[in-house]
Amino acid sequence: MEIDKSTQSKDSVFFRDGVRRIDFILSYVDDKDGERKQERRREYEANLQKAGLELETEDKSESDDGKTFFLKIHAPWEVLATYADVLKIKVPFKANDIPDHSQIPMNWLSTPFRLPDLVMHPEPDYFTAPFDKDKADFFLIDDKDTFFSPSTRNRIVFYILARCPYTTEDKQKKGIKRLLSNGTYSSAFPLHDSRYYKKSRDPNCESERFSLYKHWATFLCFFKEQPLNLIRKYYGEKIGIYFAWLGFYTEMLSFAAVVGLICFLYGLMTYEENEWSKEICDENIGGQIIMCPLCDKKCGYWKLNSTCSSSWQSHLFDNVGTVFFAIFMGIWVTLFLEFWKRRQARLEYEWDLVDFEEEQQQLQLRPEYETKCTNKRLNHITQEMEPYLPVTSKCARTCLSGATVLFWISLIIACIIGVIAYRLAVYAAFASIMKDSPTNNLHMVGSLITPQLATSVTASCINFVIIMILNLMYERVAIWITDMEIPKTHLEYENKLTVKMFLFQFVNYYSSCFYVAFFKGKFVGHPGDYVYMFGKLRNEECDPGGCLIELTTQLVIVMTGKQVWGNIQEALVPWLMNWWGSRKARNHPESLYCRWEQDHDLQGFGQLGLFYEYLEMVIQFGFITLFVASFPLAPLLALFNNIIEVRVDAWKFTTQFRRPVASKAHSIGAWQEILNGVAVLSVVTNAFIVAFTSDMIPRLVYMYAYQTNGQLSMKGYINDSLSIFSIDQIPAESRPEPGENPAWFNSSITTCRYRDYRYPPGHGQEYKHTMQFWHILAAKLAFIIIMEHVVFLVKYFVAWLIPDVPSEVKARVKRERYLVQEYLHNYEVEKLKDQLTCNTYNDCTCPPMIYPSLPTHEVLSECL
Repeated sequence: MEIDKSTQSKDSVFFRDGVRRIDFILSYVDDKDGERKQERRREYEANLQKAGLELETEDKSESDDGKTFFLKIHAPWEVLATYADVLKIKVPFKANDIPDHSQIPMNWLSTPFRLPDLVMHPEPDYFTAPFDKDKADFFLIDDKDTFFSPSTRNRIVFYILARCPYTTEDKQKKGIKRLLSNGTYSSAFPLHDSRYYKKSRDPNCESERFSLYKHWATFLCFFKEQPLNLIRKYYGEKIGIYFAWLGFYTEMLSFAAVVGLICFLYGLMTYEENEWSKEICDENIGGQIIMCPLCDKKCGYWKLNSTCSSSWQSHLFDNVGTVFFAIFMGIWVTLFLEFWKRRQARLEYEWDLVDFEEEQQQLQLRPEYETKCTNKRLNHITQEMEPYLPVTSKCARTCLSGATVLFWISLIIACIIGVIAYRLAVYAAFASIMKDSPTNNLHMVGSLITPQLATSVTASCINFVIIMILNLMYERVAIWITDMEIPKTHLEYENKLTVKMFLFQFVNYYSSCFYVAFFKGKFVGHPGDYVYMFGKLRNEECDPGGCLIELTTQLVIVMTGKQVWGNIQEALVPWLMNWWGSRKARNHPESLYCRWEQDHDLQGFGQLGLFYEYLEMVIQFGFITLFVASFPLAPLLALFNNIIEVRVDAWKFTTQFRRPVASKAHSIGAWQEILNGVAVLSVVTNAFIVAFTSDMIPRLVYMYAYQTNGQLSMKGYINDSLSIFSIDQIPAESRPEPGENPAWFNSSITTCRYRDYRYPPGHGQEYKHTMQFWHILAAKLAFIIIMEHVVFLVKYFVAWLIPDVPSEVKARVKRERYLVQEYLHNYEVEKLKDQLTCNTYNDCTCPPMIYPSLPTHEVLSECL
C-alpha cells in the first residue's frame, strides 16, 4: 500500500503547517490489551497541553511499519519564556565591549589544522544574564522563533516531560521516564535537523548535523580541530565539554608520546652497551651458570644463557631513560590537569556556564527523588517546602550500597587470586611440555617461546576475559544500588555512580598489573625454604629477565585489548543494530521515510551514554600514568587510539544515535577529582616500579659500591647478583623428577644459582641475607623518598605557578557581573520613569513590552 505523506513532513522538523517547530517526539505502539496505557497517554497528553505544549499526532497508517504512532511536540514562545525563567537560562542583553588582545604566538603554524569559520560557527560575543520573563524587553530578542536554539528548546521540553503527571488519582505518578519504563511510550527523543549525508530539503532547517558529519565525524579530518561551538550548539554543553576534554587530552598526549618514544629509542641505541645481557648470553659466563629449578618436580636445572633473548628485550624498557620518563610523566600529568583547568574556565565563560551549578543544578531535583521522597520539610534558603530523605533511611541505603560495592571488589580480588593460582599450576605443566616442544626448533621464535612467556600471555588473556565479564555484570549492579540511594540531583546521581564504577573498574583493570609489579617474585623464599600458596603451589618467581618485562606484557595485552575491543564495540554494535532495525524502511522510497521515522530507527542515547565515554578514557589515563615506568610507549599507543576515538565517537553521535537531550555541565564533574587522585598515585607507583620491579637500583649499587676492578662498569654484575645453593640440600619433594633434567646435567654438578643476595653454603650465616641486600634495600627506599619528594615538589610548584582561571577570563566575568547590575538598574529606572510619566498623563504613549501576556498554564516545578 502506498503511503501518502504531506510535503512538509518528508524531511522537515516542523508540524504539518510548516511553521511550528518539532521540539520533541514521543512514539508508541497501540497494543491490543493496552487500555490502561491508552488512559495514561490520554491523561498525560492532556496535562502536557495544560502546561502549554502543542501536540500533533502522526497516525500509524502513515508510519513505515504501519504500527507506530508518533506524537510531535512543539513549545510555543510563551512556554519557552516561562521555563527559561524557571531554569535561569542565560541569554544576551548587550554586545561585548571588551577588546580581545589575546594573541597566540606563531598562530600561522596552526592554519593547516583549522576549520573554516563557517564550520567553527563563530557567534557575536555578548554579555549574558539569566532570562527574566518580566523583563523580556531588557534582552536582545530579534526573532522569537529563533531566539532559543533547538538544543535549548528540547532541554526545556524534556524538563516539562519529566515532571508532568499521567494520572489524576496520584500526582506522584509522573514523568516520561516512568512511562517509558512501563511501556506506555516506546521512545522519546528530539529530532536531528537533517540527514547526516546531505542537507535538508527544507530551507528553514539548519542542517547542522550535515556540517558536523562532513567536517568532524569523518576520519579524514583527524588532524583538524574540532568545531566545539557547533558541537555545543547542537548537542548541548555537557557533550561539548566532553569533546573539548578529549581533544585537549589527545593534544597533551602527543608531548608524552614523543618523549616516551625518545626513551624507547635510547634503549634501542644502547642495546650493544648492555653489559649484563652480554654476560648472560656469553657461553663462557651465562653458559656455565647452572640455575636452580623454577618449580617443584616438573622443572629441571637450566643454564642462564637460555634467557638471553628476554634479557635483551628487558633492556629496551629497563634503562636509565625509563627513570627519566617516570619523573617526566609525574610533571606532565600536573601540566595536563592545570592547563585543562584553564581551558575549562575559558569554556565556562564563553559558554555562559559561570555560576551555573549554584543557580540551577542544585535547584533541579530529580523526578525520581520527588516521587520517592514523600516526606516534606522547609528549605531555609528558598523558604519552600521540599521533599527530603530521612537520615535513617539515607544511612541504611548508603551502608547497603557500600557493602555491595565491597562484595564486588572482593569478587574481583578472588578472581585475581584464581588467575594467580592458574599461573602457579600451569607453569610446571608448560615447563614439562615445552621441554621437548617442536617450537624449540623454530629458527626465529623458538628461543622466545618459553614457559614463563606462555604462562604470562595465557594468564593475561584469561584475566582480560574475566575483566570483560565482570564489567558487564557490575554495570547493572552499580546502576541499581545508585538508584536505591535516591540521589537528590542529577549531579549527585552522576557523581555517586562515577565513584562506584571507577572503584570497581580500578580494581578490575589494574589489580593484575599491581600483582605483577609489586607482589610477583617478592615473596618466594629460597631453595630449600620456598613459600607456598594454599600449601601446595609454590609462589611464582620473576622471569629471569626480570619482572618488568612481564609487567610490560600484562600492560600491553590488557590496555591494547581494551582499546581495540572498545572501539569495535562502540562502532560495530550500534551500526549492526541500526542496520537491522531499519531493514524494512530501506524498501520504501527515500521520500516516504520521514525525519522522525529515521531517528526512531537509530539507537537511543541513554542517560549514562557519556559516562561510559569518560570511564573508558580515565581507565586509559590510569594505564599510561600508573605503570608508565614499565612501558614508555604506552602514551604513543594511547595517542593513536584517541585520534581514532575522537572520530569514532563523533561518527557514532552523528550517524548512529538519536539526538540526545541537551544538558548543561560546567566541568567534567567528579572525573576531575579522580584524575587528580590517579595523578598523585602514579608518582608513588612509578617510584616503586623503578625501585622494586626494575633492576635499576641493584645495578647502580653494584657499579658504585661493589665493582671490584675499580672501574664504573657492569662487568661481573651477573655473577654478583646470583646466590649459590647446594643441590644435596634441596628437599626430596622439590627435586626434579627423573627425566626432567636436561641431558647435560650430571652428578658432578653440586651447586645451582638463584636470584638473591644470600650467603653461600658452609658460611657461618648460611643462606641469610648479605650486607649487600640491605644496602640495595636502603638504596631503593632512598630512591622512592627522593623521587616522590622531587616530583611532588615540582608538581605543587607548577600547580601554584599556573592559575586555574586565566586573568582575562576573570576580568571578563567581573565586567559582565558589573554590567548586569548596572544595566538592570538603568532598565528599572527607565521603566519607573515611564510609569510615572504614564500616571501623570492619562494619555500614555509608553512603548509596549516585547513579552506578551501569558495564557494561564501550569508550571511543572515543585522545587521553585
